[in-house]
Amino acid sequence: MATALELKYLQTLGRWRRGLGVLPQSRALAALVPGVSQVDNKSDFLGKRPHRRHPGILQLPRVRLPQALADAAQLLLLERSMPNVEKQVQALTNYLWSRHLPIEPEELQRRAVHLEKKFLENPDSSQTEEKLCGAVLHALRRTTYHWRELSYNEGLSLVYMAARLDGGFAAVSRAFHEIRARIPEFQPQTLMDFGSGTGSVTWAAHSTWGQSLREYMCVDSSAAMLDLAEKLLKGGSESGKPYVPGVFFRQFLPVSPKVQFDVVVSAFSLSELPSKADRTEVVQTLWRKTSHFLILVENGTKAGHCLLMDARDLVLKGKEKSPLDPRPGFVFAPCPHELPCPQLTASTPLACSFSQAYHPIPFSWSLYPYLRTRSQRRKSSQW
Repeated sequence: MATALELKYLQTLGRWRRGLGVLPQSRALAALVPGVSQVDNKSDFLGKRPHRRHPGILQLPRVRLPQALADAAQLLLLERSMPNVEKQVQALTNYLWSRHLPIEPEELQRRAVHLEKKFLENPDSSQTEEKLCGAVLHALRRTTYHWRELSYNEGLSLVYMAARLDGGFAAVSRAFHEIRARIPEFQPQTLMDFGSGTGSVTWAAHSTWGQSLREYMCVDSSAAMLDLAEKLLKGGSESGKPYVPGVFFRQFLPVSPKVQFDVVVSAFSLSELPSKADRTEVVQTLWRKTSHFLILVENGTKAGHCLLMDARDLVLKGKEKSPLDPRPGFVFAPCPHELPCPQLTASTPLACSFSQAYHPIPFSWSLYPYLRTRSQRRKSSQW
């Protein structure tokens, strides 16, 4: 059964050289893609056209997982024999798609002040300062989204694999396809994946540039996730031969500013960071780590879209410029412009998302393909 994943991704170019020259950094897309030009601040480039005619879209046929990866995933789930795994997959899928960004302390303080003023407008003669404080805290708990960090142990890692392995592979494959279609001569040798999870980025990169890539650095704070990714590379075992050579696993980012990679990827990982300050620091670090492309992928929700627009602005506006990394960046794909997204400036803000069709892993339960289809239908209604 064919399904699709809603995704929103951003690629920024650091310093891509053709021959002896360097492409103009802020308007290189028109040179890379004939017929697609940059637009000015007054252009309504979307107009009333449907999303399928978005000028940044390049079509990629329905994506299928490498057979070796699909077989390894099947084997690991069968060996674990987890009870109620269908319900766990459904619960995690729904939770990840409905997740909001964590509220910032400044916003929480603003809401508290607003509630306090609201309560004081209708003063109670018996209301004390302690009661007022308690009422404000109660209202905050009732009206504030309670974001919590996910801790991936062995069991939850397997559930995440069942819920997101195929869709994550398809989303990143689409991003890599954008690069290869527009710059076929680009042959990266090194890649770093921040928040590598199940390792789907490594598999997608190997499928795209396996002939040139010689080093893959997978970084994830969860030891269980790193162990699962390594098992998937070895066919579901701990001692098999890795299907993809040159893969290294780490729990922390390389600290040396001299260590750079041709391609740096963060797929569905920025939304796992607890604050805007943490996301800013990570984006700055990832941008310094790339010598060519930074690829960011998140869910095609309003929260994911806003998160990526913040990351894009951070790179484009050069807020993190320093003597160590003075390079500006520009949008490479999928948008043919560097303007604020018109979907966010509309009267009813929407998420700007792009879909990629893929074949889901045929796990043994019949509910799983239905979950994928239902999730796709819900998210595609945003456009």
